[in-house]
Amino acid sequence: MTLAARLWADSADVADEVMAHPFVQGIGDGSLERGKFAGYLAQDAFYLESFARAYALALARSADTETLLTFAELLNGVREELKLHASYAAAWGIDMAGVEPAAATLAYSEFLLATAATADVAVICAAMTPCMRLYAHIGTSLNADTAGAYADWVRTYADPGFDEVAAVLEKLLDRLGEDSPAIRTAYRRAMRLELDFFESAWRG
Repeated sequence: MTLAARLWADSADVADEVMAHPFVQGIGDGSLERGKFAGYLAQDAFYLESFARAYALALARSADTETLLTFAELLNGVREELKLHASYAAAWGIDMAGVEPAAATLAYSEFLLATAATADVAVICAAMTPCMRLYAHIGTSLNADTAGAYADWVRTYADPGFDEVAAVLEKLLDRLGEDSPAIRTAYRRAMRLELDFFESAWRG
């Protein structure tokens, strides 16, 4: 089993909590209150900008050309996610400007940026992989046919192309990292912050 696969398997309990969360279940059956989803999108757009900056910091600190180019590719993937948020905002009349980040959003963003600024590149990968793998898992676990207004969101993360981008980051983690306390702590922390993010969106 690869390092990335082992870390994901060891955090299956958190992934199960996310899948059982009423916010995620509400997306899956289309029953989620529209206002909650709108708030989530605004917070997620704020978070994704921090995610992109973390990739940029990792890119700048890359020790070899292959790693540098991989982070450049991953950074481009964030742009596509932000386009999805922009399209939702336009369609639903959501004002994405001047978003006030919630405590959970700040906690996750600050964790990523601090890790990207101070940790080695392998630990950065461990901190960023859970977001990608978890969303691919959510997308393939939910059914777009029952998601109602959220069908496009589900299809985005169920798309094999998104899984491929997640796998790129996982392969980078496998190549650069080793099973260490720092790697495990970063991965597990990110998984818990993902759960906190959905809980914050649910509570509004």
